[in-house]
Amino acid sequence: MKKCYLLLPLVCITLVAYPQKKADRKTVNNLQLHVTYLASDKLEGRRTGTEGEQLASAYIAEQMKLAGLSPKGDQGYLQTFTVREGKEPGANTKFNINHQAIKPEHYRPLPFSAVKAAKGEVLPGVNEMDNIWLDNVKAWDEKVSPHASPMELYIKKTKEAKKNGATGIVFYNGPEEFTTVTRWLDEKSEALPIPAVWVGPEASKTLSADDANGFQIEMQVDFKDSKRTGTNVVGYIDNGAANTVVIGAHYDHLGLGEDHNSLAPGEKAIHNGADDNASGTAALLELGRLLKASKLKNNNYLLIAFSGEELGLFGSKYYTENSTIDITSVNYMVNMDMVGRLNNDKGLQIGGIGTSPSWTALLKSSLPSGLKVSYDSSGTGPSDHTSFYRKDIPVLFFFTGTHADYHKPSDDADKINYEGELTVLKTVYEIIEKTNAQPRLAFTKTREMQMGRSTRFTVTLGIMPDYTYSKGGVRVDGVSDGKPASKAGLATGDVIIQLGNMPVTDVETYMGALSTFKAGDQTTVKVKRGKEEKVFDIRF
Repeated sequence: MKKCYLLLPLVCITLVAYPQKKADRKTVNNLQLHVTYLASDKLEGRRTGTEGEQLASAYIAEQMKLAGLSPKGDQGYLQTFTVREGKEPGANTKFNINHQAIKPEHYRPLPFSAVKAAKGEVLPGVNEMDNIWLDNVKAWDEKVSPHASPMELYIKKTKEAKKNGATGIVFYNGPEEFTTVTRWLDEKSEALPIPAVWVGPEASKTLSADDANGFQIEMQVDFKDSKRTGTNVVGYIDNGAANTVVIGAHYDHLGLGEDHNSLAPGEKAIHNGADDNASGTAALLELGRLLKASKLKNNNYLLIAFSGEELGLFGSKYYTENSTIDITSVNYMVNMDMVGRLNNDKGLQIGGIGTSPSWTALLKSSLPSGLKVSYDSSGTGPSDHTSFYRKDIPVLFFFTGTHADYHKPSDDADKINYEGELTVLKTVYEIIEKTNAQPRLAFTKTREMQMGRSTRFTVTLGIMPDYTYSKGGVRVDGVSDGKPASKAGLATGDVIIQLGNMPVTDVETYMGALSTFKAGDQTTVKVKRGKEEKVFDIRF
């Protein structure tokens, strides 16, 4: 889960302590069993597309079956989707400086590179014929068109180098993140005649050294086709009702941190993700068991364990576009993400209360006395309920707050507050019970939640990014009425490729560009709309 929440506090102070009934003891025991397995080293962090994710999906499907839920995926309980399809560096790819191998996580062959090798003794600042060229991106002529995408500039420079006799080219001191350059490999590019490599900050520091007399460079580019898939797990309780309640939680996590989304520096380690989000997945399974045995029959219940959330809501986005039930029959959606660390300081945080006029009264009558709660009205945010809100479905989001173990290997099962998780689970069940006798909930639009981790914003453009888009730029998945984007004329489906004079290649660069503006600033935003490029004037 990626978090950036501003929540409105309500007053109560202490946590709820439910009497330990036999049924509650069974639920707590089951929660602990689920989390302990899902967050075990055996699953190696449940990274999307890995064997660990497959072990987790098999476990979740089996638990749904044992609870009596019907399979509602594309293949039994499972629904697979493509996360990315492109290429990645092959086994023969290498890059050496002075006979020292540079680690793969510090460089990337560019997608338009020739599958070739090149080597030579290279002098800094000297571009010789029949030799490798070193190109310092920081030193590029500022007259180069700011309207071109970064990869197009790299292509142009590579063509110029080849025309002037270069046998290969190495770009250093580029402003891009490693993850951005990796995403470029998903784009289709015509191969150029020479190998081209981008190097990150560590190798750039070596190539920028003031006392360097020259470098022995050896480079070889090799590619292999790559396809990464994820798997949703979907179970169904068919009560023959007109409407269906969706309950969701993502079960994927960070693996060994290979996608560069870990917040722990140092060597790779298993990120078990007990709170994020084995806790929500365990609660999902127990709610399925309880609802199957209940007398709450006025709605059907669809339970979905999503994958691909940590990469950008891939699983939930795919499900809403390829629903195995009629998506228009969905009454509302409840999402549980990180519900295993309930404590007196933060209490329970509930988002989405503005997505239906019914939520305020329902929550007031469902929440146990003594439970500290914070609210947020927005239907959007960095978790899977956003995908359902985008389909005009009322949503609620349950979350017990971030902590020092977030996105680190230390998020382990022994740190979960299972009694607190029972409180969250029973609160969700109470809300579902309250809606059982009510008519279908009305939907209302809300303000947009600003997305990001640590970047500080004082303005908003008023768009919802499509986190699954990986073809360069940021595709607009929604536009908020009355915000700068709406006033300027941006529309859903536009792909933002530049904000001001800053190129936008992905969500991260969009966030970085947005953070440079303040209220009252005027600028332009450049978008691709179909095959056209359009420029709009923006005032924040």
